Amino acid sequence: MGHRLSKIYTRTGDDGSTGLGDGTRVPKDHPRVEAYGTVDELNSVLGLLLCEPLSHELQAALIRIQHTLFDLGGELSVPGRQVLADAQTIELEQLLDRLNADLAPLKEFILPGGTRAAALCHVARSVCRRAERHVYTLSRQEHVSPASLKYLNRLSDLLFVMARAVNHASGMPDTLWQPARKNP
Repeated sequence: MGHRLSKIYTRTGDDGSTGLGDGTRVPKDHPRVEAYGTVDELNSVLGLLLCEPLSHELQAALIRIQHTLFDLGGELSVPGRQVLADAQTIELEQLLDRLNADLAPLKEFILPGGTRAAALCHVARSVCRRAERHVYTLSRQEHVSPASLKYLNRLSDLLFVMARAVNHASGMPDTLWQPARKNP
């Protein structure tokens, strides 16, 4: 590993700009910064989720996902860089299929909630969707790896199924959405 951060503050961002991985300075609200910043936020939510009691399989998967999200943040911080490949998305799909196999098919929308761990999966899912939207916005202005967009899309699906699986393992049923009824 190159050099370590020994001084955390640099004062270079006091003017509202930040440095990308290639040294370019951009405004802190630049779409690229929004994209990798939201990926970082998602990684933090997963860290919180990992504080909950989870199966060994889910813990190991979430830690691998955290590493991949850190890679994705690095990819997004350097224009033109690509780190993720389809292999990471395929790994998510395989886990998604394994978890979904034990769940009852959904016929209705479900509400976020259940156990605390499942609720955190739903928070992570919604942050993941926001990260995906930010990466997509960036992709309309600059090149972004299609593998990155696929990964975030599949990860949000996995987090939804993971929430259901965590509730199922705890004996907690899904809460089905009941649409408001119109008065006659």
